[in-house]
Amino acid sequence: MTEERPHKDLLRAMFDAAVAAALPENCLPPHLPAPEKGGRIILLAAGKGAGAMMETAERIYREDYGLGPDRLSGLCVTRHGYGRPTGFIELVEAGHPVPDVAGVNATERCLDMVKAAGVGDHIVVLLSGGGSANWIAPAHGVSLDDKQALTKALLRSGATIDEINKVRKHLSRIKGGRLAALVGDARMTTLAISDVPHDDQAAIASGPTVPDPSTLSDARDLCARYGIDLPASIAAALNDDENESLKSGDVAFTNTEFKIVARPQASLDAAGEVARQAGFEPVFLGDSLEGEARELAKAHALLAIENSEARKKVVLLSGGELTVTIAGDGAGGPNQEYALALVIALADFPSVSALAADTDGTDGGKGAATDPAGAYVFPMTCARAGALGLDPASFLVRNDSTSFFSMVSDLLVPGPTYTNVNDFRAIVVDNFDAS
Repeated sequence: MTEERPHKDLLRAMFDAAVAAALPENCLPPHLPAPEKGGRIILLAAGKGAGAMMETAERIYREDYGLGPDRLSGLCVTRHGYGRPTGFIELVEAGHPVPDVAGVNATERCLDMVKAAGVGDHIVVLLSGGGSANWIAPAHGVSLDDKQALTKALLRSGATIDEINKVRKHLSRIKGGRLAALVGDARMTTLAISDVPHDDQAAIASGPTVPDPSTLSDARDLCARYGIDLPASIAAALNDDENESLKSGDVAFTNTEFKIVARPQASLDAAGEVARQAGFEPVFLGDSLEGEARELAKAHALLAIENSEARKKVVLLSGGELTVTIAGDGAGGPNQEYALALVIALADFPSVSALAADTDGTDGGKGAATDPAGAYVFPMTCARAGALGLDPASFLVRNDSTSFFSMVSDLLVPGPTYTNVNDFRAIVVDNFDAS
């Protein structure tokens, strides 16, 4: 432990343990269905973890079951920079969080593969967070340009990812259960890595293979609530009953099943074990926390101070998906904004260090795989910033957390992790006298 950045190694070890618990190579194999005699396995994957999920699944079907191209096919769509080496199954990198043409073209091919499946075929859908942007098939009459503009507006509005997906589901030919509607006489099994609060199946990648409880009315109300100026084509689509998502009880789900293979809580548990081995008591604040990043940071700062004043040696662990209402022109995501607000709320409090990062390896940014995942907070962060002439509050006003943490050299930039169980936050409370 260094005096300037106490417990940095512990914070990184907890993050790494959380990620490892959700890596496809560790969590996916036991859940892959065996192929039917003489039938085909069709692997379709979407999301930030899709490349690693496909890499793992294809290897098992080729090596353990001996399937060749005559019985094993599929297509993987993942975020730019998140590709993994596959065998003969193609992998396409596409836009995230804003969809692009590559995603549209690959999604159309996935839809065609499902339509062509028949008796004896088993479609195995591998989903992870980010799939909503990677699998993009605009509703009839809606252009990609309009979907891109709407996505950007929703991301800036402060809407939660669940709210954004409720709108997306009603402007799509694959989301909201519509992929399942194409199954026909084949079988479909969905294996998902959860990146959503409460592990809501309908929210993971906008639920392409499960019933959707949200409605067109919900989507319209959300757009109105956040003051989204809708293009004419999208306004028309949200008023067209043909774009209603599939509901529970629909016959489309007769031959389908859904399993979650990795959950945020399991990753927090893994991090908690690292904390325990280091002599700290893990305190779990929840794996599904939501709300404005800066507001939650204030609440967690108070909790950290209370534990410190009680002379407790603890690690406060939490997950979920926070939001940022963008008012400035800076760079950063919800984890970095949380960390910056924590810096301000703690104001060099002497016994607290923290890390807030996205388990997929990137937090906000411009869509590059090299964007930061999050940032560290240390007892001397404010003092070091002051020595550089930096005012943390002014960076927070501009939503410019990336610039702040870059200048104080406390960004976490691990690169793609090839999984995604959402935000990871750890606050180490220690009086340092026993370190």
